[in-house]
Amino acid sequence: MKLNTKYHGVLNYENEDILMFQKGIPGFENLKKFILVPAEENNLFYILHSIEDVNIGIVVVSPFNVLKNYEFDLNEIKVCELNIKSQKDIIVVNTVNLSTKLENITVNLKAPIIINKNENIGEQLILDNVDYPIKYPLFKGEF
Repeated sequence: MKLNTKYHGVLNYENEDILMFQKGIPGFENLKKFILVPAEENNLFYILHSIEDVNIGIVVVSPFNVLKNYEFDLNEIKVCELNIKSQKDIIVVNTVNLSTKLENITVNLKAPIIINKNENIGEQLILDNVDYPIKYPLFKGEF
């Protein structure tokens, strides 16, 4: 299938690529179906794009490319809700706040998006008791 997006061109996807976010994503609670595609210009970034609204595409990055020792615990409730059987089942990405100046590009490390790639379901979490910032400078990370 083809999705003609406003900002990211034509994205090709199959039914099995659709990720379901039952609670939506904060700020976009009414949108439940997304696809995760690599950004064309840069293999560091991905686009989490709504298939229900061609105007909504969220730039995301793996937190492990930003901060090598990034870690957090998932409680048993979330593990059950997302039907996670193994750590290998999940993809973790974080939203990116873009800017025309490289030094102003930030990553939200406080609210990772957890995707169970086997079940095609996901949820954005807000971490408790963790000192990760909402605006962590992308280009001051540990590469």
